Order: sequence, then structure tokens, then C-alpha cells
Amino acid sequence: MKLKKLLLTALATVTVSAFAASHSDSPLSKQDPQTNITDVYAFLGTKYDNAAIKVLNVVVQVRPFSEPGDGVIYDKFADDVLYSVHLANPVTGATLIRYDFRFSSVNSGYKNGDTILSYGRGTALGAISTVGDGAQNYGQTYTVTKTVAGSAPTVIATGLNTPPPNVGLLTTPLYNDNTGRAVSGAATFAALDSYTKQTVYSTATGESLFAGPRDDGFYCDIPGIFDFLNDRILANPTPNPAGGFGQAATGIDGFKGFNVLSFAIQIPVSTLPSIAYTPAFGPAATGVGVYASTSRFRSTLRRSDGDASQSGPFIQVNRMGNPFFNEGLVALKDKDKFNRASPTNDSTAFATYALNSEIAVLLNARFGLSLATANRTDLAAVFIPEVLRVNTATEPVRLAGEAGFSRLGFIGGDTTADGTPSGWPNGRRLGDDVADIALTAIASGPAYTTITPVGDAVTANDAVFNLVFPYSATPHSGTFNRKDPAP
Repeated sequence: MKLKKLLLTALATVTVSAFAASHSDSPLSKQDPQTNITDVYAFLGTKYDNAAIKVLNVVVQVRPFSEPGDGVIYDKFADDVLYSVHLANPVTGATLIRYDFRFSSVNSGYKNGDTILSYGRGTALGAISTVGDGAQNYGQTYTVTKTVAGSAPTVIATGLNTPPPNVGLLTTPLYNDNTGRAVSGAATFAALDSYTKQTVYSTATGESLFAGPRDDGFYCDIPGIFDFLNDRILANPTPNPAGGFGQAATGIDGFKGFNVLSFAIQIPVSTLPSIAYTPAFGPAATGVGVYASTSRFRSTLRRSDGDASQSGPFIQVNRMGNPFFNEGLVALKDKDKFNRASPTNDSTAFATYALNSEIAVLLNARFGLSLATANRTDLAAVFIPEVLRVNTATEPVRLAGEAGFSRLGFIGGDTTADGTPSGWPNGRRLGDDVADIALTAIASGPAYTTITPVGDAVTANDAVFNLVFPYSATPHSGTFNRKDPAP
């Protein structure tokens, strides 16, 4: 506890500049993008239509580098994948409650099969004004099932609509301004675009649900980082009183202008278990662990005369809790093994990758430093078991765009009333600069007697987050997104 207090005090006095989430975490996931989890967010808030109800928000993003203009077949959720949110024991990683999302066919659901347009021509021609109207040719729906450990699964919602992708101003105008660029940053539910509002649902059991295309909320110069820490990121690598790594750098957001597929849920805190645990930073806590997984059927039979058929149980193929662990810490030989494993095995199978930091090895080799590379119990306290730990006893946390929010979380003085970090590694909010936080910890621990700020000089997402569920920013337009030059 003394060490934690020291870190909270010391880090609050420095300015740092962001590391990877999980966009390209393993060889097999790279070949299966619809199952590839890019980010998991979990944070306390209030229900979108009732501020008196405190909820745990869980937002999961999959399908990295989704090109907004990738017509004629835009990205959809895979119909043969089980997309899951796990609420786990924060100490052991064992799943206590699971929410499973299953999506309808990607090869049916069309109003009109005699056209090249998935959107803009179904039973009518022109712009989509209402989700599911005649101009929206293709529509994907989903079912959500809840399973409490030791009990039978219960379907809590079925036949829910996903919104259309942001095709562009002429097809999905209600996402965009009059120049054709996506509008985001809604402060209230009423201010959300109508496609999103129409596809937020409340269940009879108290949860709120959303699934559909959104902006990729992760921001970082991953291309520069994996170029052996390119100088455009760490332009001033020598720690000094005026700053630290990245102070004169010009990092480039490698995720600018790309979309993802997102599924999100609000769960009343009153329905959750509350388990005591010792957090990596901050006071003693009670709450839950959170992670996401994707699973495919054990067997797939491909046919020459029709669609493939699947059989057997679901087999987990990808998982994620914290940002950075699999992509940035786990060695190549174990990346796919990690994705197939349960967090309950992490302490024996994968703790070595937190305890022995290769990133510190690379920083030492690149810049002649002497950072601690072994016995990193401070990192193991964050990453093992590999679940996001959320203290559910605090008040709702600040969101990006609200007064007092810091992208650096507790490093920037952004804590709850009892001193709990408002953001990662106490859960994770959209807007948390997890790369800077993680790199600074790697460079400064395990003793934290000297704080070495490290970052990539990318300090904000390219789109403004919404302040209301489903929180992720509006999906980029296919015909005019952030990768395109200004008009």
C-alpha cells in the first residue's frame, strides 16, 4: 500500500504523453478479423434513460481496421460466432455471469436480392430515414442470452436491430453533417443520431443493449512503436525535469478514420456480485472482473452447393480484458494459446510475460537505459489474471469531455472521492490513454522511486466520444472519413 501511495503521489506531478490495445494480437486472429477483439471498456455510469440507476457499462469492439467505405459488402458481425461478455471473479478470473450475443445470417436478411446495393435500395430507392425502412436493404438482428454460473441460460432479448453502417451522406445522412463527415459528441441520449437511438434497447431484466458499427476508439502510433520505437515517437528519450519520452515527438494515430463493430451492455450494479480484491493502484476495493471472448463452432463443413454448416460446441478463439497484454507482452509462441485459455490459468501459464517485461528490454537496447526487466510484480498486479477489475462501490466516473476528466486517469489526478483511479487500470473508459499509462509504468516500476514518463505523442482520438450509451463515437462515413483530406 505504501508503494501504491508513492506512485499515486509521484505520477500526479508529471506530464506524460499512448501503447497497443489488441488489434493484431495473434497469428490466427489476424486471419479471422470478425472474431478479433480490439478493445474492452468497463466503467461505472448511469442508465441511459434513468440517471437514478447506477450501471456497469461494458463496451466491446471487434473487427480491427474496418474500412468505412468498404462497399458493396460492408462489415457485419459473423453469424457463426459467439460474442461474449464475462463478469468474473476479480481475484481468480472465474466467470460468474456471461452475456452471449448471436447475430443473424450475413447471407440473408435482404429485402431485395436483385440489386448490387445493400443500403440505398431495398423496396425503395434513396436515403435511409429509419432503421429497417425500405431503403435499408440488408438488416442484421441479434439475440442476447444471460448465463449465471451453475444455472441454465436465459434469453433476455431477441430480434434486436443493428443500425446500418455509415455509407455516406446520400445513403445514411442522419449520421453526418452537411459536408458528409460523421457527427459525434452527443451529451444526451436525445442528441444521438436517430439510427443509434433506434437501436438502443432495454430488457425486462434491466440491461440496456446496443450492437453496430462505431468509430475505433483506440488512438496510438502503433506503426511507430513496432518500428523498433521509431524516433518520431520517442524523439527525446532521456528523462529530464522538463518532461520525458516523447516531449518533442510527432506521433501519428494509426487508427485514424477506421471503424469497428461494437457490442455494448449496461448492467445495473445492484444485480452484480461484489468481491473484495486488492487493486494494483488505489485503496482496497470490491467489485468484479470483466473480459470479452469470441468463440467459433468446433467443426465447419464447407459445401459446393450452399452455405457452410457448423457443428459441435463453441471453442474460444479470442479473448481480452486489459489493453496491451497479448499484443504487447505475450511472446509469439504463446499468443494463440493465450486466446484459447481461461483467465483462471493465467497465473501459471502467462504470468511470466507480466513479470518479465520485454518492452523494458527493448527500451534498454534502443536507448541505453537500465529499466527493470525481471520480477515485475507491479505489472503482474495489473495483468494477472487478465481481466479488467472494476471497483463497483464508487460513484460513476468522469467521461472524456467532462470537467475533471484526464486521459491519464489517476496520473492526471482523475480519481473518485475515495482515491480510486477513475480509469484504467480501474476498469477502462473510452478516452483513457492506456498506452502512455502502460509505458510509463513499465519504465518507472517496480519501485517507482523515479518516474519516467513514456508515450507516443498521440494524445486524443480522432473522433469525439459520446457522453451517453453506447458511448463509442459515431462511425466514420464511407465517402468522407478522417483519413480523407479536409474539403
